[in-house]
Amino acid sequence: MCKFRLAVVQLQVSSVKADNLSRARGLVREAAAQGGKVVLLPECFNSPYGTSFFSEYAERIPGESTQVLSEAAKESKVYLVGGSIPEEDGGKLYNSCTVFGPDGKMILKHRKIHLFDIDVPGKIRFQESETLSPGNALSMFETPFCKVGVGICYDMRFAELAQLYSRKGCQLLVYPGAFNMTTGPAHWELLQRGRAIDNQVYVATASPARDETASYVAWGHSSVVNPWGEVISKAGPEESIIYADIDLQYLADIRQQIPITAQRRDDLYSVTCTQEASG
Repeated sequence: MCKFRLAVVQLQVSSVKADNLSRARGLVREAAAQGGKVVLLPECFNSPYGTSFFSEYAERIPGESTQVLSEAAKESKVYLVGGSIPEEDGGKLYNSCTVFGPDGKMILKHRKIHLFDIDVPGKIRFQESETLSPGNALSMFETPFCKVGVGICYDMRFAELAQLYSRKGCQLLVYPGAFNMTTGPAHWELLQRGRAIDNQVYVATASPARDETASYVAWGHSSVVNPWGEVISKAGPEESIIYADIDLQYLADIRQQIPITAQRRDDLYSVTCTQEASG
């Protein structure tokens, strides 16, 4: 299977969890009807994004939201990357992405590794670590099409993570993420293109749709980038579904034309993995 269709859902997230779950399920169904085989939802798809919301909306896994994801994957017969939700476990909170197969079974849980703690004077200050704990493992899963590496939002800024995924055989990297109106226009597309070119992989990002009335305004512009660094599909700020045909023969051709994998100087430098959780 050299080609498959990826669908990225840019969901308009509200403060009503039941509405978010219902809308997400309907959009997954629509994505599958348009040929999507792997469907990607945004970061914090079931709740508003913000440190004041994480504890209020947090769930155990499995729980209400993951049950809806399981049912959505099964009814649409897709691999569903369930964006992320606030997870409660053992008195701690995590920003967690679950992945479900076409049979509805959960095949992976990725907890956001790098917490979003930034302070840009006069523009934005945000400290996820005030309420969240970090995950401690890489996360990959297999599909009949290719191996997929998972990160969440701020994880994308860390080139080492993407490099490890690529070296472990991932050909598609997915990042549910909610960049904001400061970092979004500056870095969102640039980081995706950088990760794609560095590692000769496809990169897909899923943002919530922009809500100008929210306390945290997401940039939107969910995207898919090919291994040449070209943006092959991109949303605007509003709720939408974007599609991209992932061509693994094209990826192989790029890697043959510019064989950086074989040209790496492992005798001079290396990036190593200490812990992973593969589906």
